[in-house]
Amino acid sequence: MVSRVHERNRGRERGRGGRGPVFVGLLCTLALAGLGYTAWELRGIAANRADGDPARGTYQQDPERADKTAAAVLDGIVREATEPPTDGKAFTDGAGPVNWRTAGWSPSDPLEARPAPAEPAIGALFSPGPDGDPDHHCSAVVVHSPGGDLIATAAHCVYGGGFRTNLAFAPGYRDGVAPYGVWVPTRIDVDPRWTEGQDPDHDIAFLRLRRPGYPGQRLEDVTGAQTIAFRPRLPAPARLAGYPNFSEQPLECRNTAVAAGPTQLRLDCADVPDGTSGGPVLTDGRTLIGVIGGRDGGGDDTTSYSIYFGDDTKALYERSTRP
Repeated sequence: MVSRVHERNRGRERGRGGRGPVFVGLLCTLALAGLGYTAWELRGIAANRADGDPARGTYQQDPERADKTAAAVLDGIVREATEPPTDGKAFTDGAGPVNWRTAGWSPSDPLEARPAPAEPAIGALFSPGPDGDPDHHCSAVVVHSPGGDLIATAAHCVYGGGFRTNLAFAPGYRDGVAPYGVWVPTRIDVDPRWTEGQDPDHDIAFLRLRRPGYPGQRLEDVTGAQTIAFRPRLPAPARLAGYPNFSEQPLECRNTAVAAGPTQLRLDCADVPDGTSGGPVLTDGRTLIGVIGGRDGGGDDTTSYSIYFGDDTKALYERSTRP
């Protein structure tokens, strides 16, 4: 999404997640350089992209490369807690597991995003190295799955001119600390319509993760997870959350999510800046009905968008959870 501080850069980047989604391809070197990218940035971007299988929308991450990414994050960017929490499933957010349609919910007043406590199942997505992005450039959320190893984020956070190879997820991140560890992808799945043309109606990705040095540990067992809802009933009381690029804590805002045509939903809240792309849109406390992204790269200064989780999203989720 384009925040006020980035409005002047609308031509060179779109979306709350950073620069990745605007690439038509890395062959546009001269055009990109003309928009302000340096040769150093371009080399860094190219070095952290892989073709994967764009026709299918899948990338199998190289384990050694992923381990190096985790090491880079832990080498001066993030530190793990000495005694990390282990009971993520017991966590309930400030709204609690209630039916928001009848009780326990009210919109933010004023309708502006504000700093919020960190939550185990919501985290920051890091991309260390010279790729032109801040340390953490997007947000993501742990989603319940059979393997207990799945997160959801925006497709533009993980694919642009190729699949990002330098991704790491820090659930519950706050003030330079990853209390639940640093996790790296084993596989990334997006819809082929995203890899073909960055179709904003398919701006979602699912990533399967592992924690280097902790074989057999399952993400969901450590952090808990949100339950994804397909074809959610709208309008719905909702909450968005995410990590701004240059903030060390998340923010949140509550309002009613409404349909924005047949393929998008919108939630009107001001001051939701770059970096929140991929952050969850939740209802009833822990039910995921969207991730920030979609139309206009996620929205503008007053409105956030997500794709509507219909049959295509369900099919992508099911594909991502199969071995």
